[in-house]
Amino acid sequence: MSTQSDPQQDFAASKPDQRVPASRWLVPGLVAVALVALALVTAGRGGGTDDEPAAAPQSSARSTTPTDDGTTGRVDESVSRRKAGDPYALGRVDAPVVLVEFADYRCPYCVKFATDTKPELIRRYVDSGTLRIEWRDYPMFGEESEMAALAARAAGRQGKFWPYHELAFAEAPRQGRASFPRERLVEIAKRVGVADLKRFEADLADPALAEEIRADMVEGRRLGVSGTPAFVLNGRPMVGARPLEEFVAAIERLKNTAK
Repeated sequence: MSTQSDPQQDFAASKPDQRVPASRWLVPGLVAVALVALALVTAGRGGGTDDEPAAAPQSSARSTTPTDDGTTGRVDESVSRRKAGDPYALGRVDAPVVLVEFADYRCPYCVKFATDTKPELIRRYVDSGTLRIEWRDYPMFGEESEMAALAARAAGRQGKFWPYHELAFAEAPRQGRASFPRERLVEIAKRVGVADLKRFEADLADPALAEEIRADMVEGRRLGVSGTPAFVLNGRPMVGARPLEEFVAAIERLKNTAK
């Protein structure tokens, strides 16, 4: 079996305006989805590793072969959930453009997108009703990645998902991987105003939250996501912490197409 390249490394080595081919991550693998499901069966169990995870078979439903454009190859428009009241989404349910983000709190490229690009996309497009952003947890780098994902969702049960999410990324390093021991997870919860810390800590061990994360991982593997951050923009792939201008160009094109 050939070794699939790492989209993070490809992006890091490329020029700022160089696109990473969509085919680098939208390819079927040979490992069953059942193996992915074992990664997050219970809260706090280590499932991701520093190695690139193997991809699961890609669903053929509502999918077509992507192009190497990186922004125009159609994947599967059903990836966007458009669920009313979704605590892990920003923007109108009926926004003409939906950006689905697969990311890991310990990924420095995800940090770059979260701190440099996402705030501007929110200001320009989410606030105006043009864009909806839907978060998907894709913890690739071990137990601390999984625990950070669980902690943000536990905070979300008390209405603090996005403040927790933003602070976790804001204080993460741009190089290397952030560290999220349990005491730091609790400290972030305190700082963003999670009211019931005992409930927060109890929720870290709730299998229901672990199942939510597992579902995101299975969805990403179905699409062939093998690195973070990875995006699906109205069914089209984008890989890596792209420059703001590329997201703007794609959103402008798609919002006009949707009219």
